[in-house]
Amino acid sequence: MLLKMENIQKTYGDFTMNCSLELQPGYITGLIGPNGAGKTTVFKSALGLISLDQGAVTVFGKPFDQLSLKDKQDMGVVLADSGFSGYLTIQDIARVMKNLYQLFDQDLFIKKCRESGLPLKKRVKDMSAGMKARVKVLAAMSHEARLLILDEPTAGLDVLAREELLDTIREYMEPGDRSVLISSHISTDLEQLCDDLYLIDNGTIVLHEETDVLLGSYGLLKATEEQYSELDKSYILCRKKEAYGYRLLTDKISYYRENKPEIVMEKGSVDEVITMMIRGERL
Repeated sequence: MLLKMENIQKTYGDFTMNCSLELQPGYITGLIGPNGAGKTTVFKSALGLISLDQGAVTVFGKPFDQLSLKDKQDMGVVLADSGFSGYLTIQDIARVMKNLYQLFDQDLFIKKCRESGLPLKKRVKDMSAGMKARVKVLAAMSHEARLLILDEPTAGLDVLAREELLDTIREYMEPGDRSVLISSHISTDLEQLCDDLYLIDNGTIVLHEETDVLLGSYGLLKATEEQYSELDKSYILCRKKEAYGYRLLTDKISYYRENKPEIVMEKGSVDEVITMMIRGERL
């Protein structure tokens, strides 16, 4: 287990986070949820950047305060609210990273930056938001880290740049012993990329599912009042009242296709699952 978070709790004013999360070797795991749900708090907890009220975090099987320098160099990190000094250029960043990380591949980093169309001699403060995002991710990937923690890495990128970045993450995973924990507001990115997804709402994990299962087995039912009253609700996760009756989220869409084909049904997407799990009434 590259990362394990067990019943971690942290309270800020009227916000309390209480969740558990595991990151399997070879997995890309997505953390999804609305703004303010606690995603960044989870990332900072995983990195030992905040003290916890309760619970335990282990990285590479060790508590964070017992990690060696080599262990820490095996982690690549991109946080949404942090970055490089605005007065550095990409060439400066390469030299800094080379001094910080024994396995930092300066030539690879420069090559990837060139391929991404990044200006090597422009200062960070003069770059666009998308350029800054790409520099951070490419730097995190250029020292052979086994664990990547990426908080909103595609923020500010256009469609083509996002796809290029996702391809870079897939390439990073090719050795087979690495893992990624990633968050994004763009659910289609995570649908394409992630092996499993955690949904967090108001500091609590409300759903954990393999991405293939979520996209293949989850779905929405649109039932009239009469259809709803007669429905077997064994596999209904939550409901939302609508003018025509109820919108229902199920994790066994095939069951209802076989047994209630007269009800209108749609395959679920990550966005629809998020909306229903957060705004719907759980059964």
